[in-house]
Amino acid sequence: MKYLLAAAYLLFSQFVTAQSETTKDSIKTSELKEVVVGSKKKSIEQRADRTIFDFSEQSHLNSGSVMEGLKKLPGLIVSDVAGMMYQGKQLEVFMDARPLNIYSNELTAYLESLPANSIEKVEIITQPGAEFPATSGGAIINIVTSKNAKKYLSATYSNGYSFTKYDASRHRFNNSVLLNAKNKWFGWQLQVGQNYNEGYQRTNFQNESVVLSKNVTDRVNRFYFIKSGLKFDLKKDRLLVNYDYTTSNNNARVAAAGFGFESTDHSDNVLDRSDLALNYQKRFTDRSKKLDFLLNVNSVANNFTLKNNAGGNLVLDNGFDQLFYQFKTDYSQDLSFFDKTKFSTGILADMLAFEAQNQGQTNLDYERSTLSAYSEFQSTYKKFDFILGGRLESYSIEGTTDTDALIPFQQTRFFPNATVQYNIIPQVFLNANYNKKISLPNTSALNPNNTNYQNPNVSFFGNPNLDPTIFDNYEIKASAFEYFFVSYSRSDAKNQVMNRIVTNGAGAASISENIPQLTIHNFNFGLPIPYMLFTKGLQETLKFDFNPDEINFMYFYVGHQKHNLPDVNGKGIWFINAMSQIVLPSKIKFTATYNTSSTGGNYYYFQNKVPFSQQFDVTFAKKFLDNNLSISIYANDIFNTNEQGFNALGTNLVYGSKNDSRRVGLSLNYKIPTKNKLAKEEGIILNSDKKESQTTIGN
Repeated sequence: MKYLLAAAYLLFSQFVTAQSETTKDSIKTSELKEVVVGSKKKSIEQRADRTIFDFSEQSHLNSGSVMEGLKKLPGLIVSDVAGMMYQGKQLEVFMDARPLNIYSNELTAYLESLPANSIEKVEIITQPGAEFPATSGGAIINIVTSKNAKKYLSATYSNGYSFTKYDASRHRFNNSVLLNAKNKWFGWQLQVGQNYNEGYQRTNFQNESVVLSKNVTDRVNRFYFIKSGLKFDLKKDRLLVNYDYTTSNNNARVAAAGFGFESTDHSDNVLDRSDLALNYQKRFTDRSKKLDFLLNVNSVANNFTLKNNAGGNLVLDNGFDQLFYQFKTDYSQDLSFFDKTKFSTGILADMLAFEAQNQGQTNLDYERSTLSAYSEFQSTYKKFDFILGGRLESYSIEGTTDTDALIPFQQTRFFPNATVQYNIIPQVFLNANYNKKISLPNTSALNPNNTNYQNPNVSFFGNPNLDPTIFDNYEIKASAFEYFFVSYSRSDAKNQVMNRIVTNGAGAASISENIPQLTIHNFNFGLPIPYMLFTKGLQETLKFDFNPDEINFMYFYVGHQKHNLPDVNGKGIWFINAMSQIVLPSKIKFTATYNTSSTGGNYYYFQNKVPFSQQFDVTFAKKFLDNNLSISIYANDIFNTNEQGFNALGTNLVYGSKNDSRRVGLSLNYKIPTKNKLAKEEGIILNSDKKESQTTIGN
């Protein structure tokens, strides 16, 4: 291991020297913008406060759906029972730097329907500072879909097809077109697309002697999206306008049987989402000064119905309407203090109104508002970087159910954050961070109605009386050249919101409740291993100048999570991810990914009987027509090992789930060539500032 670490250190120091531009790693990036080191994107960029995964150039990530790509990221876990976590931290999902504001089943369906080749990158902010809302909880995942416009009309067509065969053939296909351009007055972007998705799932609840419920579900999801952006140059200033609209119709046929019943049912789930953002960016002669104003309006409407095929009676008719407003302003400038100091400050106001209906009658009317202000200093002194910030947030929550008023929640809290980083050499650092955060219960957990399948023995409930969760997050981390890292983090949570399975008379129920105290310990380790190290030896390897994203190598990740609960004496879980890239003849890129975990550990109030997300995926990719056409052929979960199985702690119940994860598919991206002579010009059109030359319309 020492030999491999030394080799990785020397190898990547050579690589850093060979880059066209080497810049000192900044301890923080205060905006969700594209991070660029030199002129070549890297597959993984390990920053002090975040990890960035490039999807646009990685065929094994962008060949299927966004959800399929996310599940391949080292350290990211997607689970039916625990949602989405990265290195043990619950993720708040953003898209193009704005909260997505959908959760649970709706979020899963959204990410499964959005084609992965429609996004640029995914950045996971593991140490969100004061400039991010304290309500982000443990960490933020920002899915960036926007592209850079050019100084000419450009077009990209994307297509994907895949199929599975679980007792029957099921198909998925998607198509999308991206148009963008830039002239002397404004830049614009338009992306339209669709996705057709047939899916299979088998779930079961049982105890030692009785099968309470065994369901086989066939799903058909139709998904359509429009994403648009305008950017106006107003001398030094600029105005960004974004509007996104998505609609989906998810139909499911469910064959269910269990103790005392047998039924065949049909469900319909229709979701419409609109998002409008206006962003005015004021710039000054002093380019270190920046003043931004953002107004964001987001609406979501959902309707879920469940019918029994035999009797034709309506079992469930539930829906909700959600409206979210947010206004914020941010100001930053450099100060003459220490070697370099940056001061940031800002205010935010938002309001969320949520109304849930059952059988046409409103049974939850919920309203939440937040006012907040923050200030933060980032300083550099010799080899040390420092961050000290604080955010003051005030919350007001009120509402009514069909039987009673909710307990009002009025609170003002201060959330500090502090980071110190020692830069050993450029791009090699040690980092320590502390931050206090809060997570407000999302509308899916609050919703008292069932927006999932239920039968006489199994049901699902939200809880409109949930309390917010308070986090104290600690982390220490060592990183070298963005690819190698080792870290330990600890999160202490009070009133953690969690789904758990409980007995409900003769059946089972999935409910949401607050856990009084929870501590999560995480250890994470990532190491790149170039194969030429074994074939040529260390000395010969160090003579080469190359980009590691274009050579044969393996990226190896190991993580360990342990959840300490007051009434559970469990053990931790080891997670393993290995990704191997081999460049074959004719520049065909072969990528293989393997995920697995240990078993028998407790994951909140569940004990995993089978490994998490255990599967082996392969992808073959090649570029044609002067790199304008990219084609990928992939096979996911070749050995059909990806399933979920949990013991529900505190009960004698076992939950199991299996999706149609073994899938074969084809994906292509075609950048339609243009004869416009301006096509030869560099497409830096949204910013003139070098640090922001890759800012996208959506940011």
